[in-house]
Amino acid sequence: MTDQPEVAIARWPGQAPSAQDGPADLLAAYHLQTQAEKGEAVTGVDGLPDRYRAEITDPQTVFVDDVVLLALSGRTAVGCLVVTDSGDGRSEVKRLWTDPAFRGQGIASRLVGAALVHAAESGVSAVRLSVWKWRTGAISLYERLGFTVTESWDERDQLVCMERAV
Repeated sequence: MTDQPEVAIARWPGQAPSAQDGPADLLAAYHLQTQAEKGEAVTGVDGLPDRYRAEITDPQTVFVDDVVLLALSGRTAVGCLVVTDSGDGRSEVKRLWTDPAFRGQGIASRLVGAALVHAAESGVSAVRLSVWKWRTGAISLYERLGFTVTESWDERDQLVCMERAV
């Protein structure tokens, strides 16, 4: 028996309208951690680049054409993932993040699984993603879920690009 409540995966805002803050806190943690890992730490959301700050302050507008999946523990979002349409018959997974207090429970795997189901239902042929090379735990997770390293489509140094057929 665990002391953590059950976690459900839902689309936001559609299936998860009661989620207290939607993905904002999770996206803030994701972007702040990423900036720190890149050696560009900032003290708060206001120090983030404009495009990342916009995701946090107005995710409903920024992700209007995307699918945002939330892992919910009650009304609290404890994990998130964004699925975008890359316009070439593939979807792209972005912003996978699990609250550190909820890690080790399979939440990230469940979020990616829900993204793959969405992709299959959308008729795309593959799902792709990019991950910073130092996030070895995430790379291992993606490999366990069937993703393989592929040629990079992103010019940023230190990104590993991966893809998986649906």
